[in-house]
Parts: sequence; C-alpha cells; structure tokens
Amino acid sequence: MATLSFISGVIGNIISVLYMLSPVPTFSRIVKHRSTEEFESLPYVSSLATSSLWVFYGLMKSGGLLIATVNGFGIIIELVYVILFLIFAPTRVRAKTAILVVTLNVGFPAGVVLITLFAMDGDLRLDVLGIVCAVLNILMYGSPFAAMVPNGIGFILGAAQIVLYAMYWKSKTSQNLSDVLDDEWQHKLLIHENSEE
Repeated sequence: MATLSFISGVIGNIISVLYMLSPVPTFSRIVKHRSTEEFESLPYVSSLATSSLWVFYGLMKSGGLLIATVNGFGIIIELVYVILFLIFAPTRVRAKTAILVVTLNVGFPAGVVLITLFAMDGDLRLDVLGIVCAVLNILMYGSPFAAMVPNGIGFILGAAQIVLYAMYWKSKTSQNLSDVLDDEWQHKLLIHENSEE
C-alpha cells in the first residue's frame, strides 16, 4: 500500500512539473516578439504564490519533502515567468503585475506563514495550510478565465438582449402597426368630419 502511494505521488509530481512547464511556448513567443501581447500575468503570479505556500506546507508536513521539492522547482519556473513578463510588459501592465506580485507573492504568503506559525499548531496548522493551498490551486487553474470574463459577461448580456428582442419584436411591430392604423383611422375621421362641414 505504501509503495502504491509513493508511485502515485511520484506520478502526480511529474504531472505537476509538466504543468509548470506548459507555459514555455507562451514565454518563448513573448521573448521572440519582445511583447506580452494579450497575455495576462495573473496565472503566473498566482502560480508563484501557490508554489510558495505548497513548499511551506511540504516543509511543515512530516514526509512532505517531495511536495516541497516539486513546488520549489515551481517557484523557480514561476519566478522566471514573472520576471520575463515584467521585462516585456507595457508600463501599465508592468505596474499592475508588480502590485500583484507584492500582494500575492509577498504579503499574502507572509500573512499565511505568520498566522499558521504563531496562531496554530499541529494538525490545525497543516489543515489550514492545506485548505489555503487547495483554494489557491483552484484560483490558479481558474485564473486564465480572467481574460475572458469581461467578454463572457458581454456575450451573456448581448445574448439576453437578442433573446428579448426576438421575443418582443413582433409584439412591438404589431403595436406600432396598431398605432399607425389608429392614427390613420383618427385622421380619416377628421378628414371625413371636416369635409361634411
């Protein structure tokens, strides 16, 4: 049973390393074009925060050396990504990325480390660290959606407008036609009454 657990851990860590290396084509494109183009920094900054806290978790957990080692590699890779992003980003994006780095990679991890070290102990510390790391993992995997959220919301609102228009265009056309006919009828009555005088 322990061998199976070890093998699944190794396979999981290999997959983690491959995941960490997956942005290499993106960054070779950024370096080649000397521009971050439409790419967002949030996935790389959040991955750096996640790797940092997983290293801390691995160091706190008995037998967590493999977790700390793999995520230590992740820290190195993500630092390279973030540095390249900062080098090739436009000034406005560079400032936004720097704020994200300070907030998510310095302030947040420091707060988590201090709180878990001084306010918790034993299993509670590991449980809280594990939950924080898991939540960060979810956010990290969801961070590429940050680029599509405004467009996604725009799409949903635009689709809602089209549906509403499709539902009510006939009734509006019918109402407009009815108004036109009423106006014509009123106009004909007035003409007819005026002609009798």
